[in-house]
Amino acid sequence: MTLHQTAPALVAMLLATGLGGCGGGAVPLTFDLAALPPSGRAVGAARSLSVAEPVGIQPFEADRIIVREPGGALSFLGGGQWADRLPRLIQTRLIQSLENSGRLKSVSRPGDKIVSDYQLISEIRAFDIAAGSGEAVVDISAKIIAEGTGKVIAARIFTARVPVQKVDAGTAAVGLDAALARVLGEMVAWVNSGR
Repeated sequence: MTLHQTAPALVAMLLATGLGGCGGGAVPLTFDLAALPPSGRAVGAARSLSVAEPVGIQPFEADRIIVREPGGALSFLGGGQWADRLPRLIQTRLIQSLENSGRLKSVSRPGDKIVSDYQLISEIRAFDIAAGSGEAVVDISAKIIAEGTGKVIAARIFTARVPVQKVDAGTAAVGLDAALARVLGEMVAWVNSGR
């Protein structure tokens, strides 16, 4: 499945639900990120993979939507938050996307007590709205490590930029979800290529 086949559907898969009951609107909206949909074709692969939770600088460890100002300052965008801590949410959507591709024997987390052939480790380098350029930016570096030896089998940086019309929680969440969809598509293809 190509990225062109999945990207339009992914943009529409954003889930936004309000928290709380009859409050006065001060409660932020909670936004989710989408995994790639099932490919519809399973291939009997022999490789198994564990996916570690991505690491990142402290602002990316939270559940807040981040804006990067032209001078480099980071701030939290009011009115919205992610459905979980960002690293755990990205890990979950990456695992689901790899499972949905149907190309691996198993995909797990390191703590699942499942023996895997390889581990995917990653770092969130950017997951924010670039206020200067008006773009949602997702930048993730990844390495595939052989379990047992710790040898780096492959390493790559994945980056996507999606224009956003304005800097508010809803627009930012849609833009970041679309940018992550592109990154997930490239990461899944890269992992499944065996490199």
